Amino acid sequence: MTAFPELSGKVALITGASRGIGYGIAEALVARGDRVCITGRGEDALKEAVDRLGSDRVIAVAGKAADEAHQATAVARTMDAFGRVDFLINNAGTNPVFGPIAELDLNVARKVYETNVISALGFAQQTWKAWQKENGGAIVNIASIAGVSASPFIGAYGMSKAAMVNLTLQLAHEFAPSVRVNAVAPAVVKTKFAQALYEGREAEAAAVYPMGRLGVPSDIGGAAAFLTSDQSAWVTGQTLVVDGGLFLNAGVH
Repeated sequence: MTAFPELSGKVALITGASRGIGYGIAEALVARGDRVCITGRGEDALKEAVDRLGSDRVIAVAGKAADEAHQATAVARTMDAFGRVDFLINNAGTNPVFGPIAELDLNVARKVYETNVISALGFAQQTWKAWQKENGGAIVNIASIAGVSASPFIGAYGMSKAAMVNLTLQLAHEFAPSVRVNAVAPAVVKTKFAQALYEGREAEAAAVYPMGRLGVPSDIGGAAAFLTSDQSAWVTGQTLVVDGGLFLNAGVH
């Protein structure tokens, strides 16, 4: 049986959290005593995640992140189960296309924005109205280094993550002082989502990182835990780059 710490009294809603970065964040928040609602598209994957994390601390709501009805349901279920929603982690994302931006299918670009950006705004609106406006809290948007630099061959994804960075600024300004809003911009993290970027060539991919390795979900979990803690009580509107030092190599050939 998993040994849990005492409850923190705080509750988080984490989108796209049946696996990968979202799951790593859920692990970090559960470990410190938070209760958590995780979302994702696959009911079976969510059930497995809840079983691993602990069904006495975690619930799951299946649905598509860009679906407004799903957003409302996830927030309502969190409120019903736990009575509050202090933290929102917008992690759900998609990157269905790889290639030059000159040949980008605009319908695909629209889908990327719907999932990666509009859904994050929708969830933020829902948690603001349900709890945070009157009670405070924090929001963490999972962006990407692709959103703060040129991103060859994943241009649609990079543009959407740049929009996430600006959404973070807008929400931080409007939701202050009761709600802090920050973003995390990871480099390549070893997940199924990013597998195409390192599969079969991990050592080569990791060689360009000063820290000597790719990221793992717990690296981002730690960052999200910090940004939803009292240790970051005077931090808002920021994008924390978590990249193993990759940007240190900018301009070095």
